[in-house]
Amino acid sequence: MKVLLASMPYGALERPALGISLLKSRLVELGIPCDIRYLAFDFADLIGVDTYGWIAGDLPHTAFAGDWTFTEALYGRQPGRDRAYLQTVLRDEWGLDDRSIDRIRGIHAQAGPFIDLSLDAVDWGAYDIVGFTSTFEQNIASLAMARRVRSAFPRTAIVFGGANWEGEMGVELHRRFPFVDYVCGGEADESFPALVRKIADRQAAAAVPGTVYRIAGGGTVDAGPSADPVVMDALPTPDYRDYFDALDASAGASEIVPALLMETSRGCWWGAKSHCTFCGLNGNSLAYRSKSADRAFDEISHLVERWGISFVEIVDNILDMRYFQDFLPRLADWDETVELYFEVKSNLRKDQVELLKAAGVHGIQPGIESLSDRVLTLMRKGTTGIRNVQLLKWCKQCDVAADWNLLYGFPGETKEDYAEALSLLPAIRHLQPPSACAPVRLDRFSPYFVDPESFGLTNIRPLPAYSCLYPFSAESVSRIAYYFAFDYRGDCHPRDAAAEVVAFVEDWIASPEQGTLLAIDGADGALTLVDTRSVATTDRVRLEGVEREAYLLCDRLQTLDTVHRALRRRDPEGGPDKAAIKGFLDSLVANRLMVGDGRHYLSVALSKPGVCVMPDREHELA
Repeated sequence: MKVLLASMPYGALERPALGISLLKSRLVELGIPCDIRYLAFDFADLIGVDTYGWIAGDLPHTAFAGDWTFTEALYGRQPGRDRAYLQTVLRDEWGLDDRSIDRIRGIHAQAGPFIDLSLDAVDWGAYDIVGFTSTFEQNIASLAMARRVRSAFPRTAIVFGGANWEGEMGVELHRRFPFVDYVCGGEADESFPALVRKIADRQAAAAVPGTVYRIAGGGTVDAGPSADPVVMDALPTPDYRDYFDALDASAGASEIVPALLMETSRGCWWGAKSHCTFCGLNGNSLAYRSKSADRAFDEISHLVERWGISFVEIVDNILDMRYFQDFLPRLADWDETVELYFEVKSNLRKDQVELLKAAGVHGIQPGIESLSDRVLTLMRKGTTGIRNVQLLKWCKQCDVAADWNLLYGFPGETKEDYAEALSLLPAIRHLQPPSACAPVRLDRFSPYFVDPESFGLTNIRPLPAYSCLYPFSAESVSRIAYYFAFDYRGDCHPRDAAAEVVAFVEDWIASPEQGTLLAIDGADGALTLVDTRSVATTDRVRLEGVEREAYLLCDRLQTLDTVHRALRRRDPEGGPDKAAIKGFLDSLVANRLMVGDGRHYLSVALSKPGVCVMPDREHELA
């Protein structure tokens, strides 16, 4: 028994495929020979690495331009569907110009010859089982290759897995493509090796939970979900040898900067308590599990030492908060220089952000999504707009990149919901802008998809591109799709509620603030706020005594009462009264040196030790 696992276009060139790398390790542990073939590199060499990167990473992924380039290789010529795709999807929906569309058509012309070359370049007949991993825009290319393999080697078992084949999607795809023998949906760490053993022993595959199989006559049968969730410490270390061999052999290797992938957890501990309304990650299982600190550290140290790569992208949906007690301090004490990337919840403390930086975390995705309290409530995010600003400030101060998006168009939001965001934005333009600003999307597995009516969403239908990729009935395409369009019920329509915020943020992204706001503690005990931002009302403000203490207290969120109590504790007899404190804090907010949400105050100046940029004159607050 010998297994081949294939990663087709448009898999990422800059990082290995984690899922199949784990499966290879598991099969090798069981004594089953397994190879991985990264045919994405072959296609990139054929069309050029820059062109591959453009279509795989620069174009909107829900336009499915990459998938469309392989449709003729899968189905044969479909002139009508192709014209519809180019016009309705690329031109009308996404506004691509003729030059871009001609470039996509040129790639489309290379897809068929590439499949022919791949059939000859790989000794497919040497393998008993060929598995295809399919995530994002890998589906049509993988199906086109699988169809050719089945035609040339009819005795070879064809297996599919990956995010595109989870749940109902995998069942329907199996039903529509008869050359696919098996599907391993969801976590395949146990189901795929079990399936391989069944095939090797010539036993019926029906006994393998987590798979879809075919019975005599071609019918599709779903064997039901996998057994218990995988225990994270029981997973093997992924084998990345095939990836680095493919990278080294690629003509475009010099243009690719590789990263390592590692997972320390699966599921989402926040989603298990409060599933964010728009989130379709994790498929049918939000159950949260994480690796022990010892196991996580052993794995990352092994991967970094083995492959000599310092950038490690942690693919978890959310960081285990327990790691602030064990795993992250251990990384901070590690004598290896690494660059890590984590997804986190946005309610981190300052000391936690500082620990992330010390541990080598150069970037995080904090799931901010909005600066409006009510919109965040509609999302079930469990945070507030000003708390999100607090994290952005600390990230900027600690030099941790915050990769965040601003989403809008949530059913039920109103223009009034964005008033508070509009009041915050001018004062925080010196912080990191969003990576993107976009309307909310309806994804399979999300609460919006599962129960749209309760959220005021109607007329749920697959995005238009799907009907150009899958020439089946509307019902069938609906079972295959992951992304959906929708309409709002009349009383839930946002009606461009976020228009002013969107305009501000888009300008912020296009033209980041060149100035900054610094808080400099002087030797004389005064705190000087130096403001070089375009929105500055003063060049420099000098704060002494209780004013200095009040500003520093608001480095983290404070209410008027907590500031008043803290100042009175310092001077029980002569401390300032609450009205005076409120007047001072409100003046700071008015001058955009601080932000407030009606309940809390937050300083927005950055404290940079060792920096002393002093303008020529001082100003009083307006």
